[in-house]
Amino acid sequence: MELRKKILDEAHTFMFTLHPGSNKMYQDLKQILVNPYETGDRQKWEDIHMDFIVGLPRTQKGYDSIWVIIDRFMKSAHFVPVKTIYHAKTYAELYIARIVSLHEFAYNNGYQKSLEMEPFEALYGRRCRTPLNWSELGERVTFGPDLVTQVEEQVKFIHDNLKRAQSRQKSYSDRRRRPLVFEKDDHVYLRVSPMKGVHRFGVKGKLAPRYVGPFKITERCGSVAYRLELPPHLAAVHDVFHVSQLKKCLRVPEEVINTSQIQIQPDLTYEEQPIKILDQKQRSTRRRTINFYKVQWSNHSEEEATWEQEEFLQAKYPGFLPSTSNYS
Repeated sequence: MELRKKILDEAHTFMFTLHPGSNKMYQDLKQILVNPYETGDRQKWEDIHMDFIVGLPRTQKGYDSIWVIIDRFMKSAHFVPVKTIYHAKTYAELYIARIVSLHEFAYNNGYQKSLEMEPFEALYGRRCRTPLNWSELGERVTFGPDLVTQVEEQVKFIHDNLKRAQSRQKSYSDRRRRPLVFEKDDHVYLRVSPMKGVHRFGVKGKLAPRYVGPFKITERCGSVAYRLELPPHLAAVHDVFHVSQLKKCLRVPEEVINTSQIQIQPDLTYEEQPIKILDQKQRSTRRRTINFYKVQWSNHSEEEATWEQEEFLQAKYPGFLPSTSNYS
């Protein structure tokens, strides 16, 4: 009886309880004392990971990187634009402004008769933690021990699966990763992607990438990006590139093309032109017959020719088919 009186006194007179009525106090204490089951001690946004995406085109406001803050348990993330010149103090202030500011405070955690639960619980599916239950490690569930056990098992199952998946991905990446490290003043070729008009070459009819250059490396930006010294006619192209876009200049590869022969876009694409029809075939459907032509493209050999629909060639390159009807 003495313990019960102490609990009731604390629940009623504590400064954070706002002196609820007898029914509200009963419902609050009932959830804490009658059903004290927990879903585990690992919560969302308890363990975070941070990474940076660097070497991006600079915006009008001067941002050139993205700060990625990830919840390692649920894999949700926040993306914050930053500048490479920021110091630790600036990142701490940004963390308060962009992440901590998202934390919430439940101004009313009292039991609502119309809801038959707390407003917080109705919104988030769990009870709000208060000074009365700060000692709890996890989120309480009010549906009995069977459901609690099931949720605990699911959380552990998800956690174990994530660890195994991360281990497999790391092992696979380590086996396939070919470390490419360049030095300042090295010369490299830059990969560009051919396009048919405004459409990239898809899986079918794919053209191999081509390289332009060589260009001199002027700066290393982070661990996987480099700044290149580009000629004036490529001024519209951002000069920082991921290492996967580069090939070391040891000899002139067959895939290299002269930049004066093509117009490279800011997204490192250029438009190919059809130069020759090598073959023709038809494919019949229930409604119609479709003509296909095997087309050789500029800057690519006959072995790299692709099959294209007649409608596409007529629409994008009018006059091309009639002038080359006698294909070889």
